Amino acid sequence: MKQSLTYGACMCLVLAVVLAFGAPRQDEIRKKETELARIRTEIEEYEKKIEKSESKERKSLETIDYYEKQISLVQQLVRQLKVEERALQRDIGKTKASILELGEQLKALRDHYANHVKSVYKYGRMHTLELLLSAKSINQLYVRAEYFKRFSEQRQRDLTKLRTKRSQLHIETTTLQEKLEQERKLLDEKTREDKRLARKTETRKNILKVIRRDRSNYRKEVTRRRDAAKNLEGMIADLIEKERLEREREAALALASSTAYLEEVIPSGGLFESQKGKLQWPVQKGKLEARFGKNVHPKLKTVTQNTGIDIRVREGSDVVAVADGDVSRIWWLPSFGSLIIVNHYNGYRTVYAQLSEILVTEGQRLAEGDVIARTGESLSGPSLHFEVWKEREKQNPETWLRKK
Repeated sequence: MKQSLTYGACMCLVLAVVLAFGAPRQDEIRKKETELARIRTEIEEYEKKIEKSESKERKSLETIDYYEKQISLVQQLVRQLKVEERALQRDIGKTKASILELGEQLKALRDHYANHVKSVYKYGRMHTLELLLSAKSINQLYVRAEYFKRFSEQRQRDLTKLRTKRSQLHIETTTLQEKLEQERKLLDEKTREDKRLARKTETRKNILKVIRRDRSNYRKEVTRRRDAAKNLEGMIADLIEKERLEREREAALALASSTAYLEEVIPSGGLFESQKGKLQWPVQKGKLEARFGKNVHPKLKTVTQNTGIDIRVREGSDVVAVADGDVSRIWWLPSFGSLIIVNHYNGYRTVYAQLSEILVTEGQRLAEGDVIARTGESLSGPSLHFEVWKEREKQNPETWLRKK
């Protein structure tokens, strides 16, 4: 008869299976933990910059930059924590379901094995011997002996399975307790970061009020806005190049596998260019404050070049995607603040800047009208900066948006 597995051996076997299937998840967790650690480090670095900046007598646009960047990082951290929380809740749900199923299987195995033990206790080995001796032929004796042998082996397998399930249940229960503890710590950190975000946002508003009184800051902002526009142009160029290299890679893979190369498939909803003059506005209500192209600054009377349009809105207004697309970049730039770049395919992109809160993640698929962010407040007041691009060429957004 085969020797049964010990309880310890069962535990090792079950643990090996759990670890083997859980390896990809563990790798994913480690990557996320590394990313979260990087964000936390950056937040603390900007905290030091803020402390150094605030030690000076005068508040500056640089101070606002530090606050905005830190707020952007805290928001990113909170978004990551929310994603982790949802993933953890899904894992906890699966683990609870697994524990319930294992409990039911264990009960069925115990009942089945208990009935067998009762049968052995009631009839004992003499009953088996009597059945063998009462055989009327050698063939019948052989059949009965084989039956009892297989029956005994099956009971042994049942006992091994019982021990394995019990070991598995123990591991799952321990895992659940660890995940519940992780969830508690995650919620505590998220609550702390939400409070920090609220404090930083309020402080930024107060500093902005002070900075607005200094006329020289408006002149500095003109230069900063020009630099930010150049940086944004560089980001668009990088995204175009990245997209080109990805298409070339896909084409090479298709050729290597001797399959026909298919051009980029445009998701349903029609081409972006076919919606020219019909796109919905990125905010429901607002007043056009600065048009595309040359603008005269209301305070300085200087002529500036606007790369998009600026819409005066209430702070915290919903910002929506003007068409179907993918979130290709979430970033922060001085003067533009937090921004989102959405890829609408065939070279078309839209930019949404001066955001107080971002509600999407990079790579997320969007449908027309999806809420992607909420508006913030710049030096000139609460507004949304909106741009339309065709490859590297800036478009006049007013020619793409439907007439109001």
